[in-house]
Amino acid sequence: MIVVMNGQSTREQVDHVVDLLDGMGASHYLIDGPDRKIVEVLGVNGCFKAEVLEGAPMVERVVKGSGPFLAAGRGPDDQTAEIPLGARATVGGRELGVIAGPCCVESRDQMLEIAAAVSAAGATGLRGGAFKPRTSPYSFQGHAQPGLEWLAEARDRTGLAIVTEVMRCEHVGLVAEYADVLQIGSRNMHNYPLLTAVGQQSKPVLLKRGWSSTLDEFLMAAEYIMLEGNPNVILCERGIRTHETYVRNTLALAVVPEIKHVSTLPIIVDPSHGTGRPHLVSPMSKASVACGADGLLIEVHQDPKRAWTDSSQQLDLKQFASLMSELDPIARCCERALGTPGVIATSIPNS
Repeated sequence: MIVVMNGQSTREQVDHVVDLLDGMGASHYLIDGPDRKIVEVLGVNGCFKAEVLEGAPMVERVVKGSGPFLAAGRGPDDQTAEIPLGARATVGGRELGVIAGPCCVESRDQMLEIAAAVSAAGATGLRGGAFKPRTSPYSFQGHAQPGLEWLAEARDRTGLAIVTEVMRCEHVGLVAEYADVLQIGSRNMHNYPLLTAVGQQSKPVLLKRGWSSTLDEFLMAAEYIMLEGNPNVILCERGIRTHETYVRNTLALAVVPEIKHVSTLPIIVDPSHGTGRPHLVSPMSKASVACGADGLLIEVHQDPKRAWTDSSQQLDLKQFASLMSELDPIARCCERALGTPGVIATSIPNS
């Protein structure tokens, strides 16, 4: 358990919290950082009253829990959190959150066409990068604000939640103005200032696993976001780098049930980046749903061969619609539901 003090708290106010803990018979440790003071409660031998701490001056919140994952950890009676996905859907409940769209936003017409098609197939969210992290500095970097505006127009026409990446702390406010969910890409999973910045705003955050990170590192990155006061974190497994070469990444699906075992955070799977091959997206999507994933993040383009980025791994519109049809019986067997074409599902379809 930790007691998070306001960044403007004085030494006297911190000492007051310490005195309260001493009076409760609690052992503790002060983490005195430049921006925030945190009192970690290490053990309790007396009568502990969290409400007394919560009411103390300059205490922002008390994060209850034990073990390494104080905010995201799972207790014996805990359920997976249900995180908002736009105004009409969620991730983590009975409905699977399927977020589909191109790797990058290329044009207004492109986004409107793809949004209409994936919505008709049953997607609940629309993905697309307005800002693009690229290996080469000479590659297309995204349309920035115009791309965000095209995404917002697609949402207005279809009702799909917008999921798009934020790459820099100074862009968080801009992206949050347009997006329903802010994505932290694999390259930025260890970018702690950025994790802190998205934790300080209210929109849900989709956190992608770093391409060489462990499960513990993945969840600790989520803790950085949640510690700032934003509990709405959606994890995304997108494959990790191994010695294998026939796929872009190795899609480690065992992380899905393990996350369900140790954390309350919902987890979705990105089979597009997880394999890098369109013919593998469908079977790995089915396997993801079968092993307990709360949703999917799939790259879809109306003409993949002409896509400006990730042309080798995106499904076309017909392939995506076919995949959604094939996923339906698997979702039913797992007591989950897909979105109804053009509508957000509210209950499990009859068998």
